[in-house]
Amino acid sequence: MAVDSSMVERAVHAVVDDELGLPVDELGMVSDAEVRRHRATATLALPVADWPGKDELRARVEVALSGVGGVRDVSVAVAVMGEQELAGLRGVLRRHMTGDDQGAAPKPAFLQAGSRTRVIGVSSGKGGVGKSSVTVNLAVALAQRGHKVGVLDADVYGFSVPKMLAVPRQPIVLGDLVLPASAHGLRVLSIGFFVEEDTPVIWRGPMLHKAIEQFLGDAYWGEPDFLLVDMPPGTGDVTLSLAQVMTRAEVLVVTTPQPAAQRVAQRSAYAARKLKLSVRGVIENMSWFTGNDGVRYELFGRGGGEALAQDLGVPLMGQVPLMPALREGGDSGTPVVVSDPQGEPASAFHALAVTLESMGPARVYRRELTVR
Repeated sequence: MAVDSSMVERAVHAVVDDELGLPVDELGMVSDAEVRRHRATATLALPVADWPGKDELRARVEVALSGVGGVRDVSVAVAVMGEQELAGLRGVLRRHMTGDDQGAAPKPAFLQAGSRTRVIGVSSGKGGVGKSSVTVNLAVALAQRGHKVGVLDADVYGFSVPKMLAVPRQPIVLGDLVLPASAHGLRVLSIGFFVEEDTPVIWRGPMLHKAIEQFLGDAYWGEPDFLLVDMPPGTGDVTLSLAQVMTRAEVLVVTTPQPAAQRVAQRSAYAARKLKLSVRGVIENMSWFTGNDGVRYELFGRGGGEALAQDLGVPLMGQVPLMPALREGGDSGTPVVVSDPQGEPASAFHALAVTLESMGPARVYRRELTVR
């Protein structure tokens, strides 16, 4: 049986690279695919030598070629892309990022009006309220519910997300384009990947703003259903930059039950509103501790989250208990929704994910923001 070249092309096109979510032939990752005398051969060109899932990807290309009628033998060689091939790959990714055939749109498609992506900023008035733990566990809970989820660790001075997720590899840098790292079904990007853990980040406002722009505009996030942003506590330069770049962001405010924390968190919410960001709800963390006797002990008082929600006119979306498993998950890099999926904290995060889904995206869209 003669093998038509179109049959080979269709077979290869059916193989999608899991890391980039696009067909390998569109990415320029498969070349020289042909069939001679019932033997199919091809070259799998990888962007970098240690490309994630390369062995599985090669196996899937082999299976696809072996499924072509008339093929009895398959051989797929593996190579690393040259500069010209990498330039072509970056061009393809830029076009998908911006929704522009020339790849020259001013910002990623997922930040433009009409995108399905919901950008969720998780904020707090001060540190120490568990904002990053909430971000990470809520993100994983959303991913476990079948969503495509990205996490941007924008807490530049106090980055902790890479450790909380035990991210197994660094982001991949392809010239002027960055591919976020992956962990627990999430795409993850943080300044923590680019500086030593014990090195302080001492940057002025313009440098911070440039970093945020690059994390969003020069990173291939695809088009996630949710992009959760771990915002820095307070109302400093990074918050201003995020408000300028992510004009469609919805804000969740994390607080603890104590009145003092509630008052500080209120300032963060007011700042978000002043910057025309939509405050959607309040999450109360460390709400209680459940002892071995089954009794709930309210170690940090009670009512702070509810009071804040009432003041802001938004719902109290959920309450997360204070349990050792939650802290241990942050230290070990295995979020509690993974390590103890049936436990009380995990149940709280899954309920939060359901609530966030049911709320739907914010209706208000602002074309631009001018900060004076």
